[in-house]
Amino acid sequence: MENCVLKAVGLTKRYQKTTALDGLDLELPQGKIVGLLGPNGSGKTTFIKLAAGLLTPSSGEIRVCGEPIGPASKALVSYLPDKTYLNRQQRTREILDTFQDFYRDFDRQRAEQMLGALGIDPDARLKTLSKGNQEKVQLVLVMSRRAKLYLLDEPIGGVDPAARDYILNTILSNYDPTATVLISTHLISDVERVLDEYLFLYQGKVIRQGVADEVREETGSSLDELFREVFKCLPNC
Repeated sequence: MENCVLKAVGLTKRYQKTTALDGLDLELPQGKIVGLLGPNGSGKTTFIKLAAGLLTPSSGEIRVCGEPIGPASKALVSYLPDKTYLNRQQRTREILDTFQDFYRDFDRQRAEQMLGALGIDPDARLKTLSKGNQEKVQLVLVMSRRAKLYLLDEPIGGVDPAARDYILNTILSNYDPTATVLISTHLISDVERVLDEYLFLYQGKVIRQGVADEVREETGSSLDELFREVFKCLPNC
C-alpha cells in the first residue's frame, strides 16, 4: 500500500494457551481515521499495544513508517491507553511539563489552547477534575504530539455523550492530515461519523474491512448495523 503508516505481516501474539492475534496481515494508509472494531477478546488492545511497542509479538512483524518496533517507531506513535495512567496528584500544568520534557514533538501551545477551550484550570490537580475532564486531559496530551500514528484505545468509553462529541471533534481537528488515527471502540454509532475506514477484528483476525462511507452507499445500513449483522451469528459474540 502506498504511503503505508503501519504494516503487520503474520503478526501473532499468544498468552500461554490463548492466541490473541493469529497471523494478522494488516496495512494502515496515511491520512486516515480508521476504526478497529470487534467484540471483547477479539485482540484489539493487544494489537494496539504491539504497535505502541508495549508488547513483543510471538511471531510475525509490525512496522511503523517502515521502522521496526523500537525507539525509532515509538517516537512516531502517540498512544492513548484504555485506562488513565497519569499521576492524579499532579497539577495539569506539571503534567504538560512532563510531556514537554519527554516528547520532542509535543506542542505545548496546542495543548494549552485545547485545555483553555475546555475551561480546565492548569493549576488544578488531576484528582479534583471530573472523570470526563480527566479523560479529556489525557486525550489533549496525546493529540498535542506531532505524531505519525495515533493509537486511541476506547477514547470515549468513560465519558458522557456531550464529552464524546468534543473528543471526536478534537481528534478530527487536531491531527496532521499526513498522520493516521486508529480508534478502538465498542461505541460504533458514536464514532462512525469520523471514520474513513473500518476493520472488523474477530479472534485475532481481520474478517472484514472497507471504506466507512461505502457501507451506507452499498448496503443502506450504518456501520453499527453492519457490525451487528456480521457478528450476531459468530460464536462468543
